[in-house]
Amino acid sequence: MSLPLLQTKFYIPPARPQSVARPVVTAKLQRGVAFPLTLVAAPAGFGKTTLVSEWIAQSGRRVAWLSLDDEDNDPGRFLTYFVAALHSIAAIGENTLAALQAPQLPPLTALLTPLLNDLYQLAEPLALVLDDYHLISAQPIHDALVFLIEHLPPTLRLIITTRLDPPLPLARWRVRGKLAEIRADDLRFDAAEAALFFNQVMGLQLTDHDIARLETRTEGWIAGLQLAALSMQGRSDIAGFIQSFSGSHRHVFSYLIEEVLNRRPVGTLDFLVQTAILERFNTDLCNAVTGRNDSQALLEKIEQANLFLIPLDDERKWYRYHHLFRDLLQQRLHSQVDTTAINELHQSAAHYLQAQGLIDEAI
Repeated sequence: MSLPLLQTKFYIPPARPQSVARPVVTAKLQRGVAFPLTLVAAPAGFGKTTLVSEWIAQSGRRVAWLSLDDEDNDPGRFLTYFVAALHSIAAIGENTLAALQAPQLPPLTALLTPLLNDLYQLAEPLALVLDDYHLISAQPIHDALVFLIEHLPPTLRLIITTRLDPPLPLARWRVRGKLAEIRADDLRFDAAEAALFFNQVMGLQLTDHDIARLETRTEGWIAGLQLAALSMQGRSDIAGFIQSFSGSHRHVFSYLIEEVLNRRPVGTLDFLVQTAILERFNTDLCNAVTGRNDSQALLEKIEQANLFLIPLDDERKWYRYHHLFRDLLQQRLHSQVDTTAINELHQSAAHYLQAQGLIDEAI
């Protein structure tokens, strides 16, 4: 199969210049590359992607990255992106990429065999990150990954980030020493990390008592801590705010999102809600969807405010929202905007993407 490749899917999110150093969990990830597969599995908002990107920045290893989405459930598309990601950091996979152009896709094991042989010949070890693997539901892809990991040479290590355990033989690999795991308990902020985050990264001056209460209420959930920090900026009654929220991660997130969004200028809020229809976006696409001409300035303000905006390239031309943030923006969109207006937003996006030759994105 032949298709243009979206280069932003290979972009490694940069390590944040201002963040809490996490040497313990980073060291655990470093030890994990002794195993064929490292599984970083936790619910949304636990900092899985951030952890891996920060490890890459200090690992000294050549690492390829593949951000997955729902469309990657097509086996041919998945393998094309998989091999192309590896090909971007090593001269391997050309025969497999050529075979993927065939009108009829060969068996996946037949496609992976020459790739494994290429990997075996490498002198320098590589790693490949599959980000958001929970979006993959196609059994042929799971089967292909099992075949790959069962025969993986020591020159490649896989790192999978996922919200859910994938349907792979994890128990067998655990017993056979093929699997390293980083779970939610590893990723939670403890009280000391929460203190560094609130008072150094976010510039708040919270007492140890307030930090302990927040850490307990969020159970160290990083997205909840970040939203709490955004909500507390400029407030006088910090203790009252901390007392006012509790419950599950989803409920805390929804509550804090409302707190954060309701304090944004109306123009910024409208922009966030309207652009939530987009999986990825740049300035021109945002202008096309919203009818504005100042999207670049707004995106810069949103990024500076730590509002869950994730750059997809070094030039900061393409972005996406954090998945949970986008989900809740979309809920607000559908509760406040009629169907006709929402359809018009989608049509504006499709017209722009089609004009740019991004047909897959436009559909």
